[in-house]
Amino acid sequence: MKLAFWRKSTKEEQSSISAATAPSAGGIIQALRRSLAPEPDWSALEEALILSDAGTATARAIIADAQEIRDGDGHARLRTALMRLMQEDVDRSASTEAEIEVILLVGVNGAGKTTSAAKLAARAKAAGGQPLLVAADTFRAAAIEQLRLLAEREGVDIIEGRPGGDPSAAIHDALTAASARKLQPVIIDTAGRMQTKSGLMEELSKMRRVIGKLAPDAKVEVLLVLDATAGQNGLAQAKGFDRAAGVDGVVLTKLDAGARGGVALSVRRELSLPVRWVGVGERGTDLLPFDAAAYVAGLLGEGARSEA
Repeated sequence: MKLAFWRKSTKEEQSSISAATAPSAGGIIQALRRSLAPEPDWSALEEALILSDAGTATARAIIADAQEIRDGDGHARLRTALMRLMQEDVDRSASTEAEIEVILLVGVNGAGKTTSAAKLAARAKAAGGQPLLVAADTFRAAAIEQLRLLAEREGVDIIEGRPGGDPSAAIHDALTAASARKLQPVIIDTAGRMQTKSGLMEELSKMRRVIGKLAPDAKVEVLLVLDATAGQNGLAQAKGFDRAAGVDGVVLTKLDAGARGGVALSVRRELSLPVRWVGVGERGTDLLPFDAAAYVAGLLGEGARSEA
């Protein structure tokens, strides 16, 4: 089966991403306006990037890259530097054939894993897939119930772990069911955990091993669900989860909640982790494919731009 539920964002979705990112733009715009062409006040721009939650090291690296660019004014050079950082080289809309696709959602408590799982399932169903949700948060019975209700709302199948049981057992049951019933993608919601808790992080490593053993030919993607309001703590989370589970990308949630959103810049620079999806609202349709140009446009107060 061709896995194609990820697609490039539409013009409307790009506008939503830019609008959600816009709260980060204030300081950057002011710094650009105070600048005299062709050289802007690079120190002010660096400070504005830091205040957008990009972090000191990342802000300095972005400004250094922009200063080396010779074409265009300061605004254009900064945009180019940001795009170099955030744009992926791989065309993810050109998905490859795979017998089964597994998406493992990880992150701390309250980041939005359960709702993101349901939104991804809704997108997969709308694209013609037959998704299977897996309630592997066996620590909280309420989490299983929440995902069950969301699965019923979206009209998708679900495998539930036993409260207090081994989440890897739920994954085993889900992969067996998916293979027998030709369901995919398999979207696994895991329990929230702090990246500093070694025992809980080892449990994630075990889940990854179980998936590899039961479905060696599967296309597996571990997505870190990151609250955009977490600031630079989000970078620490990304480092911890990447060590434990080998993170492949980020779902950036709550970008519409007044978040500065710059943590995506530091996660990309320090860990080379791309943003796959962004959450800009509560509706099922508010989880959008990430568009680097729209994100950068929001940071610079430009309105939506497309990578296409």
